[in-house]
Amino acid sequence: MTSTMFSSLQLPNGSVLPNRLAKAAMEENMADSGQLPGPAIHRLYRAWADGGAGLIITGNVMIDGRALTGPGGIVLEAETPLAPFTQWAQAAKHKGAQVWMQLNHPGRQVMAAMGGTAWAPSALALDMGKHSKLFVQPKAMNDAEIQEVIARFAASAAAAERAGFTGVEIHAAHGYLISQFLSPLSNQRKDDWGGSLPNRARLLLEVVRAVRATVTAGFCVAVKLNSADFQRGGFSEDDARQVILWLNELQVDLVELSGGSYESPAMQGRTADGHTLAREAYFLEFAKELAAVAHMPVMTTGGISRKAVAEQVLASGVAVAGMATALAIVPDLPAQWLAGGDQTARSQQVEWKDQVMAAVARMALVKRRLRLLGASRVAAGNQTGNHSALLTLIIDQMRTRRLTRRYRRWSQARA
Repeated sequence: MTSTMFSSLQLPNGSVLPNRLAKAAMEENMADSGQLPGPAIHRLYRAWADGGAGLIITGNVMIDGRALTGPGGIVLEAETPLAPFTQWAQAAKHKGAQVWMQLNHPGRQVMAAMGGTAWAPSALALDMGKHSKLFVQPKAMNDAEIQEVIARFAASAAAAERAGFTGVEIHAAHGYLISQFLSPLSNQRKDDWGGSLPNRARLLLEVVRAVRATVTAGFCVAVKLNSADFQRGGFSEDDARQVILWLNELQVDLVELSGGSYESPAMQGRTADGHTLAREAYFLEFAKELAAVAHMPVMTTGGISRKAVAEQVLASGVAVAGMATALAIVPDLPAQWLAGGDQTARSQQVEWKDQVMAAVARMALVKRRLRLLGASRVAAGNQTGNHSALLTLIIDQMRTRRLTRRYRRWSQARA
């Protein structure tokens, strides 16, 4: 089975992944001034390049500087200077991996403190219980704003190609803008962009068409899609199946299947609808069924940290096994497996009564690890001991406030 893990994979456009292990996207929140990638990001991605993954997908890059998932987010617009992005691509590609930039618009999942633009299909705020006030009240988009978002995805993809990335992944999962359009819970429009699934999927399909028309044939275009929202009445597995059938008709090189949103963080192994996910490879059962109807290769991400589990994923008919947190803990895990090792990446658990704060603390621990890697303060293959989740969360909140002040100054200067 290991031979499958390290065999190459030809994609529909003819380009090749050197192996079937991918570094999946994690939000680094590590932008330099001007919301640009800097030396820390370059060092972090060089570590992953040295680590042996055949595909490296960046943390989400924002297509609109007015709307960020976090104040340390990286922004790539039509006029953004490309030199820092070229260095980023070179660092990530230097061992031969494919390197794709994940492109995203957060929609309503924007923190209120940032004061940015929160466009959404409908003016429905996030329901985060007592934490709801931390997020902005979104504005329902008009047709011109929808068309602007489509054009921005295409412009950012073209810029990514000019910078030297080998592909882009359009983020249509995890409750961000395109995912919001797909879900009947967040999309309650009565026009051509809402209601029926064909209307709700229209934004995704138009973005794919616009991106594909803008980049060259050899440049990869992938989509990250929820296998389900894991919220009652939300985007379902049947919906995901139909969307993949529509994507089959377009020039899509890979579909990554994940799940959940801020309201139901299935990507962290927890759901709001009571659905029980596997302890590892959370979405594998969904991915196996959806891969059966997909014309393009399918990748699944979520909780994969052991060699045996990655082998199980690939044996099930899924073409690529994606790892995120595991490669923050052990960035050279693929290289260790290739060398015959059986190393496991053990992530730190946070079991607090407040599930929202526990999820935030888990993300803070991962981001702390990414910053250590970016500062070259962790050797590859070194699993450090546990950090205090509470102290890490406090440090992360202080850092977020500082980055928020910096972002607001940058945003005001642009305006």
